[in-house]
Amino acid sequence: MLKCGMTNFHAIIPAAGNGARMGAEIPKQYLKLNGLPLIQHSIQTFEQSANIHSVHVVLSEDDAHWHDAGIVCGEKTYVHTCGGATRAATVLNGLLALQSVAEPEDWVLVHDAARPGLNQFLLNTLIAQLRDDAVGGLLAMPLADTLKQADAKRHVKKTIPREQLWQAQTPQMFRLGVLIEALTQFDGQPTDEAQAIEALGLQPTLVAGALRNLKITYPQDLAVVGALLHLTE
Repeated sequence: MLKCGMTNFHAIIPAAGNGARMGAEIPKQYLKLNGLPLIQHSIQTFEQSANIHSVHVVLSEDDAHWHDAGIVCGEKTYVHTCGGATRAATVLNGLLALQSVAEPEDWVLVHDAARPGLNQFLLNTLIAQLRDDAVGGLLAMPLADTLKQADAKRHVKKTIPREQLWQAQTPQMFRLGVLIEALTQFDGQPTDEAQAIEALGLQPTLVAGALRNLKITYPQDLAVVGALLHLTE
């Protein structure tokens, strides 16, 4: 239905978590920023991109907030209630559902529901730099701060050189078939899709992201990202 005789790009937004670290009464993807639920920002960015053929939101089966959140979806967006117990399981279930409208060689961009700062420039940059890549990759930020490794008592154990360290962001963009293989075979729970790809012996490419693409994790992050979006729009 969505194939156009070429490799297509699809987005998956895993949204089955409850965001416990936010300490909010509702899952963080439904908290509002600039009048819209966080997940609405992400959906809109993908829907408005001419590069993206379909958007797949993956909710938990017992999600009690989606229908009351006032989220508007266009014709590109599909909602699946097959979320798993972990992020990796949710992404894998979404990938399996995506197989009905995509081919193994299609690109999949997995994006956090609580990263509302993704914009067309970052999305287009990621796609442009990776569309001919043999593996794929992810948005990431070079670390600027000095890193300290602590012991069990929070005393500094050592300083870690930061020159080659990056902070991973999303979207993370890989081929559908390879990503299914990576997540299926991974021993344990990967912290992100790139780690699962690395376990196959492949090397994802890092594409420079931006501070505005910060993930909402703690209550103060809402104010920080709101200010960043205001300054960079």
